[in-house]
Amino acid sequence: MKINLRFDSLIYKLYERRLWNQIKGGIEEGIHPTHVALIMDGNRRYARAKRLPSTFGHRLGRDKLKDILEWFWDLEIEYVTLYAFSTENFERTDEEVTELMNLFESTFEELIDHPELKKRNVKIKVIGRTHLLPMKVQQAIRRAETSSDTEKSGPTLIIAIGYGGRAEMIDAMKSIAKKVVNKEMDVEEINELVVERHLYTNGIPDPDLIIRTSGEERLSGFLTWQSVYSELYFADVFFPGFRKIDLWRAIRTYQSRKRRHGK
Repeated sequence: MKINLRFDSLIYKLYERRLWNQIKGGIEEGIHPTHVALIMDGNRRYARAKRLPSTFGHRLGRDKLKDILEWFWDLEIEYVTLYAFSTENFERTDEEVTELMNLFESTFEELIDHPELKKRNVKIKVIGRTHLLPMKVQQAIRRAETSSDTEKSGPTLIIAIGYGGRAEMIDAMKSIAKKVVNKEMDVEEINELVVERHLYTNGIPDPDLIIRTSGEERLSGFLTWQSVYSELYFADVFFPGFRKIDLWRAIRTYQSRKRRHGK
């Protein structure tokens, strides 16, 4: 058994080296995404496959984040957006929602003084209807955001929690409508730039690449406005099992595509 494990590890390392050789040239030439968004799907199914409680899968997913974020930042990805909790996820069982909220609170508390984030000068931004979250989670979010100086020159970590693409667009339309009613804006002034300035992601470039784990091939309301020209990559692996080679495969696919933006 030990011999087989060592052999498998050797094969993995050789494949990892081969994959890196395939993408490093493009990375050195700047052919890599500025903004990558990640739909972290499959925590519960991963746990069930391991005969563990479903809620334990979320803890495994949270633990996986540390490695994944370092992989992104080692590739000098400037913006990383994580889809952590959708507006529809509130409809899950009370037990699971409570477990997730406790995880969110502890995770944001850890981000406040996280040494790796401090070293890399990471700015934290949370998007979504955060007012729907428990107060203790809202407070942890504010502390995490405040701890990351807006003048930081490092990468930006965006966490979508209590987020829905349709909800975001509705909130943007409400904000614009109020300005029109208050005569702060004329209806003829409304264009794409105006809408973008009223989205949660104001000031953040649209994602170049969106990755979804678990094998599901849909966006599930993630960045509905912003994703119109994003490249999509669907990884056939549950989120806690996501590996560095899975990220590098997504980057390789991105590098192989011709991005025309409709031109």
